[in-house]
Amino acid sequence: MMKLRALVFAILVLAIGGTLMSLNGCGGSSGTTTPPPGKIQHVVVIFQENRSTDNLFQDPVLINQRHADIAQSGTDSHGNTIPLTKVSLAVDYDPSHGHDSFKKTCDLNAVTGQCQMDGADLITVTCNPGATDCPAPDLAFGYVDPADVQPYFQMAEQYTFADRMFQTNQGPSMPAHQFIISGTSAPSAGSSLFASENPQTHNLLPDAGCDAPPNATVALIDSTGSETNNAPIYPCFDHPTLIDLLKAKGNTWRYYTPGTAPPPPLHGSPAIWNGPEAISHLCGPNATPPNATACVGTDYTNNVILNQKQILTDIASNQLKDVSWVIPAGQDSDHAGVTGLTGPSWVASVVNAIGNSPYWANTAIFITWDDWGGWYDHVPPTQVLVNCAQWGCGYVYGFRVPLIVVSPYAKAQNLSHAQHDFGSILKFIEVTFSLPSLGYADAAADDLSDCFDYNQTPLQFQTINAPLDAQHFLNDKTPPTDPDDD
Repeated sequence: MMKLRALVFAILVLAIGGTLMSLNGCGGSSGTTTPPPGKIQHVVVIFQENRSTDNLFQDPVLINQRHADIAQSGTDSHGNTIPLTKVSLAVDYDPSHGHDSFKKTCDLNAVTGQCQMDGADLITVTCNPGATDCPAPDLAFGYVDPADVQPYFQMAEQYTFADRMFQTNQGPSMPAHQFIISGTSAPSAGSSLFASENPQTHNLLPDAGCDAPPNATVALIDSTGSETNNAPIYPCFDHPTLIDLLKAKGNTWRYYTPGTAPPPPLHGSPAIWNGPEAISHLCGPNATPPNATACVGTDYTNNVILNQKQILTDIASNQLKDVSWVIPAGQDSDHAGVTGLTGPSWVASVVNAIGNSPYWANTAIFITWDDWGGWYDHVPPTQVLVNCAQWGCGYVYGFRVPLIVVSPYAKAQNLSHAQHDFGSILKFIEVTFSLPSLGYADAAADDLSDCFDYNQTPLQFQTINAPLDAQHFLNDKTPPTDPDDD
């Protein structure tokens, strides 16, 4: 039984030529539809934090008019039906969302190879100091008060919302931020091991990247999903990334992320949200890891912007690159236990900056969340069959996360039921800029073409209403909070 259970608990790695199979009948097309020349010249990936689809999008329009697959209740490990309880976006607790919590929540049926989605009550919930609503039973069975997230609802209702978007990995932020730039969290090209957790130092504080302290390590899983036989390694990797493909073709890129170093004993920038910092050839460490203290390579210093707010001024000054990743400060991230109510306004400020600029005419914006955050979601992740000889046979995506597609060529008032994952965003970029495949999660992912209509009259941008505008974020001198992730 345990061997069968372990077989399918693995990070999705899709070999070139792999076969994609959806067991729930909602698989997307693996074909491609290349945007006509000039229609999409810029892609912006806004990567928020730690929310499942059921948790964040209790939107009556999506549910009642568009028939989005969003549940108002869930099942616990005893078979009880638990109604989802309305909570603030700014709760003062954090459901666990590491790889072990994935396994508990999934409760894999070893015979069918499908998650039973009945273990959310078994995961640990960390209460903030002085929390008034924690501990309490069934905290993972929560949905965000719609009043807190109206900007998200407005964007999802106006453009395309996807209710079959899955995070590709089965754990927290650090591996997710590897998948969103490269389609894998493998330590090296061709490795059959994959980072499954956030790195930790010996004092248990997250610390990642090629300039992490020497005592930082990250847990690995192998092709069976087992963590038991794999010694943790230093969190500095080297494998091909989408950035390398862009550079080879002459395309430009930037990765915007909060860069204020957290106070001691933490080290460096919050690297679990900084994908390039953990890729050696992008970081260019100032000493041989694990003895480096900074990334000084030209790729890093020229293109990793350690001030997430610069995306707003770059748009205003006509400096938007071909591909941009936009990572929030902790207080604007939607991450339970560390966020305020500002995340939807932060995202709206970036979308409004693009929408009210000349860039609107040729930009595609993807808004998604890096992992499910420990919140209940009722849709079991899809099992994927790949090249069994090379990778083993059974793999399971991580849990659902929301996806909003915003563009003048996004289908209006549209609900996508096609299966997507982080590899789909990579594949869209590859197809748009005529790049080769990385051969990882992008290889058999769909390309999000069901979300676009390049023959439609381009949609006119309508400013997203939000409590706070771009000037609030530009003028806010509050240091970005650290991603206090598990």
